[in-house]
Amino acid sequence: MSLARTAQRRVTRPRRTQRAVPVLSRLAEIAPVGMLVTGLDGAVRYLNPAFTRLLGHKLEVGHNLDGFGLIHPDDTGAARQHLVRLARGETTHYRGEHRLIHADGHPIWVMLAAALSTDDDGHPDCLILQVTSIELQKRAEEALAYSESRWNHALEGARQGVWDHDIRRDTMFYSRMWRKMRGIPADEEVDGDQVKWLQRIHPEDRPHVMANVHRQDQGDNSFDALEYRELTRDGRYIWILSRGRPVEWDESGEPLRTIGTDTDITYLKTVEQELAAEKERLRVTLEAIADGMIATDGEGRVTFINPAAERFTGFSAAEAKGLLAEAVFPLRHAHSNEAAPCPAVACLTHRQAMEVEDEVVLVSRDGQARDIRCSASPVTTPDGKVSGAVLVFQDITQSRALQRQLVHSASHDVLTGLPNRAAFDRAMSTAMTSARDGQRQHCLLYVDLDRFKPVNDTAGHAAGDALLKQVAETIRGACRGHDLAARLGGDEFAVLLEDCPLANGRKVAEKIVRAIASLAFSWNGRLYRIGASIGVTVIKSRSESGLGYLGEADAACYAAKAGGRGQVVCFAEMTVDQP
Repeated sequence: MSLARTAQRRVTRPRRTQRAVPVLSRLAEIAPVGMLVTGLDGAVRYLNPAFTRLLGHKLEVGHNLDGFGLIHPDDTGAARQHLVRLARGETTHYRGEHRLIHADGHPIWVMLAAALSTDDDGHPDCLILQVTSIELQKRAEEALAYSESRWNHALEGARQGVWDHDIRRDTMFYSRMWRKMRGIPADEEVDGDQVKWLQRIHPEDRPHVMANVHRQDQGDNSFDALEYRELTRDGRYIWILSRGRPVEWDESGEPLRTIGTDTDITYLKTVEQELAAEKERLRVTLEAIADGMIATDGEGRVTFINPAAERFTGFSAAEAKGLLAEAVFPLRHAHSNEAAPCPAVACLTHRQAMEVEDEVVLVSRDGQARDIRCSASPVTTPDGKVSGAVLVFQDITQSRALQRQLVHSASHDVLTGLPNRAAFDRAMSTAMTSARDGQRQHCLLYVDLDRFKPVNDTAGHAAGDALLKQVAETIRGACRGHDLAARLGGDEFAVLLEDCPLANGRKVAEKIVRAIASLAFSWNGRLYRIGASIGVTVIKSRSESGLGYLGEADAACYAAKAGGRGQVVCFAEMTVDQP
């Protein structure tokens, strides 16, 4: 698992984040220092190529590697105690020299630098360890007893400067490499005065050094090393890792001589700072984007949600963590209100990206429903194992409402709100298809208003529009709930009565005539009364007149008007009476 993949298990990444994450991964992959990421229990989550080159271990499919188990048995007690304290959050960093077991079984001395990584809520999450080989240094220290020259050349080969503090005489010795890393000529005498040394230390690091340097001289076992920035002769600061221990003591046990090494760790610090900056950019990006994002582990349990997801779901990040994704992100089908599957769960099941194409609604904890668009993608390890999922969703309530409004407008009359001519034609086509088998019949009512034109002419079109709205409500109120009442245009309306015999259709038509005749429309203090003439025809297996059903109803309506208006005429009865 790459370091970027480890970060991806805890956060959800937008497109901008996806462009940034490879930088994290490349830094870890090309770093010359061995890097190891473990869980709080020591289980290895990631190790970089430098670690494999140093110790030979690899992460393999189906093989669980115990990071704590790599420590040499003689060093396990002290090292494990420090790492356990780190995992508990009792300290945030640890550095120590330990032997680690190579894959072939032989021990290797390393400088182990460990740091505790926390999640966005500040909870301990994992340990990040940097491993630097100090085999050359250790061999050089062992060789001190045999050869000063060998000791000096070995340390220079490891690019580590040596210092020797004679506490009795208050003098300092600095090796050639110690001088070289600071840009000091090999033959130049260096004043070992501590005040002058402190003046070269970066002002921000000076208080820490002053507070702890005596612990190094005294051999404090709870203190391992000093890290600080020191000014070089060319005017730049380099990061120094200074380790030292007393080597001589007087009769009372007081240190008389302390020897140590300084290592230029500027590159490592640069990598650390870039990683920290990249993590911060990821955090800020995730908090700033408007889309909701939820990350889960391989079992579908939430590991991270961003602020937008908190607003949409009603769950805080702390409340959501550890819950199943479908509990935090409950979906329902927009039209049936039935539960819809969670795309994150589907993604983990099918091991592929999933996009919800149906119209779905997210119901938050407070019961608020939002139309959303969502998709989920699996998070895979380098060995192809699915370790989690990332769910991204958008609130499209407004756009979907606008879409529904546009769909409604396309099939409804703008003035009255009744279905328009296009919607009526579609309903007629469906009705005729259902009647062709001879098992069903429907009634069609063609409604034409009487005495409507004088309202328009005398009171104006605004009055006419207001009256048409009342007429539409009147017609709609006289029909059954599933009947279709439509405005065909002008003052002409049609009503489609499904599964309705002629006798019942006539009764509905007469009810509409009476209701319209009883309308008392007032405009600017003047009272207007109108009426309606209605033609009725039956939709059955086929039209026998050749006029078509709408033509039959229109003809019957014309006959009603000719017969004195305010009447109902059935086309079947009219054709029977004709010679």
